[in-house]
Amino acid sequence: MIEIRPFDALGHADHGWLDAHHHFSFASYMDPERMGIGPLRVWNDDTIASQTGFPPHGHRDMEIITYVRRGAITHEDNLGNRGRTEAGDVQIMSAGTGIMHSEFNFEDETTQIFQIWIIPDRDGHAPRWETRTFPRGENAGKLVLLASGRAADANEGAPMIHQDAALFGATLAGGQTVTHELAPGRKAYLVPARGSLTVNGTDIGERDGVVITGEDAIHIAAGEDAEIVLADLP
Repeated sequence: MIEIRPFDALGHADHGWLDAHHHFSFASYMDPERMGIGPLRVWNDDTIASQTGFPPHGHRDMEIITYVRRGAITHEDNLGNRGRTEAGDVQIMSAGTGIMHSEFNFEDETTQIFQIWIIPDRDGHAPRWETRTFPRGENAGKLVLLASGRAADANEGAPMIHQDAALFGATLAGGQTVTHELAPGRKAYLVPARGSLTVNGTDIGERDGVVITGEDAIHIAAGEDAEIVLADLP
C-alpha cells in the first residue's frame, strides 16, 4: 500500500527564523493519526534563516539524524563535539542517557534540513555524535546507506543507530530508476528532498511523504532530477 502525505497537508509552524513542516505530530502540531511509523517518530522539514538556530537544549533516549539539503548546520554539545555538516551530508546523534546541544546556521544563506527522530531499541545508551559525508556525485543513481542499526548492515561502514532501522539517500537523474527490497513485515517512509517521482507507479511530489506498507519492493522512478531519503523500518 502506498499512502501519500502531501507537503501542503503537513503540520506547519512559521517562527520567523524557522519555517517548520511536520510529517508527524510534533510540538504544537498534534494529529492522533500521525504519531509515527514503527520506531520513526519525527520527520521535520526545517528551513533555518541565516545566522540563526536552535540554542542549547536537551534530548534523551532518541536517535536523531539530520540530513542537510541546502546550506550547512553547525553542531556543538556538552560532550565536547563540534562540527559543521553541509548539504548532502548527515549527522547522527544518539541522545541516550542525555545530551545538551545547539544547532546553528552560521552560513550566509538559508539552510534546509530533514530532522529525523527514531525511538531506540532501549533506554539508557551512552550518548554520542558523528557526521558523515554522503558522496552524491560518485553514487548517483544508487541508494546509499546513511545510517543503520540493522544486523545485516553491520559491515557496511555506515554510522550506527540503536534500532533495527536503516536510512538511505539517493540522487537520481530524470528517467533513472532504483529499487529497494523490503523484507517481509517491514515498512518504509520516503520523502523526495527535491524533484518528482513515481513510487510503485504512484506519482509523488517534491517534499511529499510516502508511507509504504505491505510491499516486497519499492520501485522508484525519477520524472526529473531528484534527491530522495528513505527509511526502512521494522
